[in-house]
Amino acid sequence: MLDFQTGIQSELHLIPLSYQQACIMKNMDNIHFIGVAGGSGSGKSTVARNVLEAVGAEDVTYIQQDSYYKDLSHLPADVRMKLNFDHPDAFDNTLFFEHLQAIKNNLPAEKPLYDFKTFARIGFEKIEPRKVILVEGILVLGYQEIRDMLGIKIFVDTDSDLRIIRRIRRDVLERGRSLEYVLSQYLETVRPMHQQFIEPTKRFADIIIPEGGNNLVAMDMLITKIQALLSH
Repeated sequence: MLDFQTGIQSELHLIPLSYQQACIMKNMDNIHFIGVAGGSGSGKSTVARNVLEAVGAEDVTYIQQDSYYKDLSHLPADVRMKLNFDHPDAFDNTLFFEHLQAIKNNLPAEKPLYDFKTFARIGFEKIEPRKVILVEGILVLGYQEIRDMLGIKIFVDTDSDLRIIRRIRRDVLERGRSLEYVLSQYLETVRPMHQQFIEPTKRFADIIIPEGGNNLVAMDMLITKIQALLSH
């Protein structure tokens, strides 16, 4: 299991899986891993989509940490609703890292498809290595094993009032949640988990982008950097 770090805990390292040790490593210097982290509703996905659009889908593999939420289909629906989805343990981190390692080794992977309305996996989607690997999620900078893969580490820093407004809009309109549920979840788990686990990982970032994809100057600089990497 990956050890989550905020800069306070001692650092432990994942022992690679046996099949990964047996893989013949290929020269993948032309693959660039870019991590995009930040709080829920910060604008991470907008940053990633802007990069995807500017660089071109043929050169980008987009991997969201959200796809690796643990499958809760074995639990009653009322139990699923009460769980903490902003804690590192909410994710299948071993599978997440395994798939990133596979992509790094120029191998495809079967990424889970996660249904946020039912908190369950509904299938899998094949992902392939490309020149740019965009890894996006609230906690992607919290694991040294993942940070070591990332050539560029980004933290999207957005004020909490704007983040909660975006979260309400998304969860009510797209995921069928009630306003009461969203606000209760925010106060009980989202906000404290952000303070305990997400915000401290900002110290690991190479680039901090205020307001996410709406920061046009920062986006232009980031996209220019990525295009420069691809031109070499």
